[in-house]
Amino acid sequence: METWKDLVGKWVVALVSGGLDSTTIVKWLSSRGVRVLALTVDLGQPDESDMEDIPRRMKAAGAEEAILIDGKNRLAKDAMKVIHAQAFHEGGYWNTTGIARMSAVSVALSEIQKREIKTVVHGATGRGNDQVRFELGFAMLDPKIQIYAPWRKRDFLKEFGGRREMIEYCQNHCLEVSTTIKKPYSTDSNLCGLTHEAGKLEFLNTPTDFVNFIMCVHPKDAPDKEETVLIVFENGVPVGINGHGLDLVNIFLELNKIAGRNGVGILDVVENRRVGIKSRGIYEAPGVTLLGRAYAKMLELILDRERRKSFEIISRKLADVVYEGEWFSPLASDLLAVTENIAKMVTGVVVFKLYKGNIFFASADARHSLYDPERSSMEKIGEFNHEDSQGYLNIAGVTARAMAHAGLAHKS
Repeated sequence: METWKDLVGKWVVALVSGGLDSTTIVKWLSSRGVRVLALTVDLGQPDESDMEDIPRRMKAAGAEEAILIDGKNRLAKDAMKVIHAQAFHEGGYWNTTGIARMSAVSVALSEIQKREIKTVVHGATGRGNDQVRFELGFAMLDPKIQIYAPWRKRDFLKEFGGRREMIEYCQNHCLEVSTTIKKPYSTDSNLCGLTHEAGKLEFLNTPTDFVNFIMCVHPKDAPDKEETVLIVFENGVPVGINGHGLDLVNIFLELNKIAGRNGVGILDVVENRRVGIKSRGIYEAPGVTLLGRAYAKMLELILDRERRKSFEIISRKLADVVYEGEWFSPLASDLLAVTENIAKMVTGVVVFKLYKGNIFFASADARHSLYDPERSSMEKIGEFNHEDSQGYLNIAGVTARAMAHAGLAHKS
């Protein structure tokens, strides 16, 4: 799709979050005669006080139709697969935005196909990862869909050099947007986490606490008292917190509250985007951080030495797959087959104590644990015979001695 003129009089589906970019793009296209269906996927965005109000705002911006689709269950399930794989990106970022884009594509696609609309509009910039995630997602699931990306079109870029021009444009048209010149950074959110970036955050002399935290409190403002949290897993799925059974969506929401009020899950990272540039993101992911740590503790108990090595390789590769928008690829399916198979064996309980941004281990019990305190003990108990190690060392030393005789041993 070359220009907006190719879309005049035609229907397009605009994937919108209700923010500055969404409002600007919907107004800009509709004022040129493009028939816009504004589609918002409800992913439990914590920075939105009323998700039901987004369709109203999009209609005010010129959309002929605006709908809201519930995607919270899909995101929770997808996010658990990320946790199962421990698929966090550079610096410990839990891929909360990346997996949310994949969930949104999945949920939106059925509505788009039902209406037989062939063009999808998104507000991702030409510098970022989201354009890749959206477009690869649709290309893999329905290659007939065409993409119109305003941020890669010359006529749009001529009018909007950046966020300042978009803010002024919306103000001139009396459109509601929360972003202002005085708050020049962008926030993207879902029930798994928030991403703060752009504006003053692009300068490294802007501290982490420049942003207004939404899901977390700053650790210094957290209570001066430890809080204990108990998480129960059944076949890889968290099913209860502190003795209360909850469905998966509410597991995430409850852990967001618990970890958030204790300052857990704030991260400041300069990372490598897929397009080749570095970017800075300040992330809040309280529940995912806590749940990810709990699942990691279970893996410590059930994975033997060789499976652990293989898991680490798969984990890092799957983190790239999520970050770079290849969630629907055969490679992702292959990798997930391994991590989801391991997840079936994760049943047990993990207890942590939270204090001012820290997560302290308290106890754990796993049905399939390989850990045995008697076998591991340095005391004279258990079934392990220390004398057996002599034969092992004799065999292991064969290659070591051969290296020495051949002059291959490295002497630093």
